Amino acid sequence: MTERTHTTMESHPDILDMRERHTRAERAVTTQRGQAVEALALATGVYLAASPWIAGFNGFTTLAVNNLITGIAYALLLGGFGQAYERTHARAWAAAMIGVWTIVAPWVVSGNVDTTRTVVNNIIVGAVALLLALAASSAAGGTDRGGRGRSARMTP
Repeated sequence: MTERTHTTMESHPDILDMRERHTRAERAVTTQRGQAVEALALATGVYLAASPWIAGFNGFTTLAVNNLITGIAYALLLGGFGQAYERTHARAWAAAMIGVWTIVAPWVVSGNVDTTRTVVNNIIVGAVALLLALAASSAAGGTDRGGRGRSARMTP
């Protein structure tokens, strides 16, 4: 019979890997880049939600409601970026899709809402939202890479 070695949970390779990733994520959150991306993304989401009233196209109900909903969703997706930095990779990609949707929304939502004011506002805000989401995605994805993953430690 083979002899079994009992180890504690604290020395299990998966627990050690998880702790290492958490430490890298904590270091990434405390960087100026991580904090800047989070703050700018939150401000972008809040502006997107309020943009129909700030830019003055609240008469276009469908686009105003669209921007309100997408702005709130964007702020919620990337607003809590710092608390779960490495787990937000998928949320950052969803936020990037919101940025793309914001760019094309004036031509897609029902009604004739593609005025110069709405188009310029949504293209600029959508591009900023997209760039911030891509920055968040690359930063969040970077915390998963670089360390010794499970497959690197396992031997057949």
